[in-house]
Amino acid sequence: MLEKLPQFRTEIENELYSILDVWTNNAVDISQGGFVGKVDNDGKVYPEAEKGCVLNTRILWTFAAAFNKFGNPDHLKLAERAYEYIRDHFRDQQNGGVFWSVDATGKPLNTRKQIYGLAFTIYGLSEFYQNNKNQEVLDFAITLFDLIEKHSFDQKNGGYFEAFTENWQPLEDLRLSEKDRNDPKTMNTHLHIIEAYVNLYRVWPEKRVADKIEHLLEIFENHIIDPDSFHLKLFFDEKWKSQSKAISYGHDIEAAWLLCEAAEALDDQFLVSKWEEIAIKISDAAAKGFMPDGSLIHEYNLETHHPDTHREWWVSAEGMVGYLNTYQITDDESYLKRVFGLWSFIKKHLLDKDKGEWFWGVLDDYSKMEEDKIGFWKCPYHNARACMEILRRIQK
Repeated sequence: MLEKLPQFRTEIENELYSILDVWTNNAVDISQGGFVGKVDNDGKVYPEAEKGCVLNTRILWTFAAAFNKFGNPDHLKLAERAYEYIRDHFRDQQNGGVFWSVDATGKPLNTRKQIYGLAFTIYGLSEFYQNNKNQEVLDFAITLFDLIEKHSFDQKNGGYFEAFTENWQPLEDLRLSEKDRNDPKTMNTHLHIIEAYVNLYRVWPEKRVADKIEHLLEIFENHIIDPDSFHLKLFFDEKWKSQSKAISYGHDIEAAWLLCEAAEALDDQFLVSKWEEIAIKISDAAAKGFMPDGSLIHEYNLETHHPDTHREWWVSAEGMVGYLNTYQITDDESYLKRVFGLWSFIKKHLLDKDKGEWFWGVLDDYSKMEEDKIGFWKCPYHNARACMEILRRIQK
């Protein structure tokens, strides 16, 4: 199994270059500024599509991270373009924070303050600051951190509330998307807050950030990770009572490595050892979602005992990193076999060999899902980050 690593690394490196090239050549909105909001599987651009905070902040993170790794000035230019667009169009200069979306011309469209969006902005800004050391960038990230702590942190029960109005008032509909439940707290937002805070801590190692990372690890241990199954619970009321019976295999395995990363950032060996052990258990739980073709299915409903067996690009990407992480903890090659199985599936069914990038996913019969190649949620972050993480972890 180990003899496959050099070839695997080479293929992943080539794929990363391919992903970055697709976004470089197809995502820039030349006429209206920033980046286009939607491109379908056939390459058709929708010039009037709204532009989402998640898409733009993930573009910022991706090209900043790519520049930090390779030093390509073209990647830096795209990171700068993303930063300037976020600063000039998404940042709410009056109430603070960032808008959830703007229209095609850059005017505020959905002005709600979704904490998930603020977290991803911090994530992108922190990565960008690593290479340019512009105090304005770091100050922007710190301001968002302070806003999350002021408005979203639950002083009574711990954790963070989901969303607010433009001027930080309560909202009735807190959902990230129409697919989600309308609950005040979610696993997904907490996972990406800790991800963002870890990246911020790398460039701004303040104790109050470290304290919040440790608090979030405790939230995951005490409320989000099921102590019996080691799957992640997904939706909660204010007091952390679980509101859902669904399992998300992709989030399970993504959390397995991100929570290890959080413990490592705190440089506490006790926490690192503890979260490595938890990561193994989460990885084993997520492995129940594997199919004979090497892929990881999307979800499973414990109430109806019904699996959602379509396969999405981001689940496959995070799966590779998560199981590589578990292999590196254990030296158990069965986890490495999972990584290679996922990559084989990706190459066969998810890579667009004609136009580049990855399809959103496939159905049971391997037919392509009719989702966007570039869109509100289809970003270069999961697959590009997976490639960069694999390259970091597998040395030449």
